Amino acid sequence: MFAAPRRTALSVLAVCFMLGLASRGLNESFVVFVLPLSQGFGWDRAAVASIYSLAMLTNGLAGPIVGRLFDRSGPRMVYAVGLLMTGAALSVAPYADRLWQFQLCLGLGVGIGTACLGNVPHAALLTRWFKARLTAAMSLLYSAFGIGILTMVPLAGLLSQEYGWRGAYHWLGGAVLAVTVPILLLPWRHFQAGRVDLAPRRAAGIGVEVWTLRRALRHPAFWGLFAVFGSTAIGMFTIVVQVVAYLIDAGFSPMQAATAWGFSGVLLPLGMVAVGWLDGVIGRRRAVLLSYAVTLLGMVMLWLLGRFPSLWLLGGFIVCFGGTLGSRGPLISSLAMRLFHGGDVATIFGVMTVGSGLGAGLGSWTSGLLHDWTGGYDAGIGFAFLSVLCGVLPFLTVAELKR
Repeated sequence: MFAAPRRTALSVLAVCFMLGLASRGLNESFVVFVLPLSQGFGWDRAAVASIYSLAMLTNGLAGPIVGRLFDRSGPRMVYAVGLLMTGAALSVAPYADRLWQFQLCLGLGVGIGTACLGNVPHAALLTRWFKARLTAAMSLLYSAFGIGILTMVPLAGLLSQEYGWRGAYHWLGGAVLAVTVPILLLPWRHFQAGRVDLAPRRAAGIGVEVWTLRRALRHPAFWGLFAVFGSTAIGMFTIVVQVVAYLIDAGFSPMQAATAWGFSGVLLPLGMVAVGWLDGVIGRRRAVLLSYAVTLLGMVMLWLLGRFPSLWLLGGFIVCFGGTLGSRGPLISSLAMRLFHGGDVATIFGVMTVGSGLGAGLGSWTSGLLHDWTGGYDAGIGFAFLSVLCGVLPFLTVAELKR
């Protein structure tokens, strides 16, 4: 009686892991195409970055819709939309030759598609199978994003070198479409049923038995987490969208730059495990604040790389920045799911992650804009540094986040 639910729970986690890997990896693979698109079409960096910015913005803004679709129609429908839209968008991209066409397929199409394969449906599904171990499950899920960067960014770079950027998108889109049918044939009705709790307990919320979206929108903790998602995403994605181009301009080869950034995917799960372990040792607030401090140190190293390029500084940046890129995600997401439990939990979490999408979109667009205005990267790094500092503030001011 115990083994079967446990096996099902692990199967659900494995499926979410693989879909999360694909979602994050396909999004982040765009960094490989920044220079080819800029040089091939003669576009400035802000124009190219607007494609990625639109994808991140759309990804976040789609959160409430994805959450509502999950609450009403279940995971099979959500994942079907995600796989088909992502595969079709990537497959159409090679035929584009205008900026608005890239924004439509790689911005809107990939943004909405990967939102359906991302945090909102995964978190809602895992809460049905993992109770006391939700944070651990979320940590494993978020580690998929690191593995996605590790595998997909170098893979995209290799495909681009071998077949050109158009051929690379053909291969990526075809692969997504090829796995759609096997994924949809999984027993989703059983997966969405969840584990039966024979000894139900009141969830560790904040005073309301069952949360609705309207109630959540009136609570400071909701907006505190919204601000955390938004400000942190601004800072991180101001860096992420141009990190490969920055390393190339600093003197590293394109493959070295893509591989180095892809290696951050190895460290990202370790960073999550470390922050999760610190959560139990020094408390959630101190663990989160320490992770922010390490991120800021990584940004300083990145700034120094532009002046003193070396493998030591590159390694330090990858360890500090790449290793903490998503380290706070599992703790913050599990905290949100515990605080705002109830039948609308996916919708509430989806609205909350709009902050992440807005931040990612604003950060990546501002990154390109600041580069074009100043002719360099210093302004973008400084802007990212200040944005990450703002992401710390809710943990110092909101009562539920200070505990």
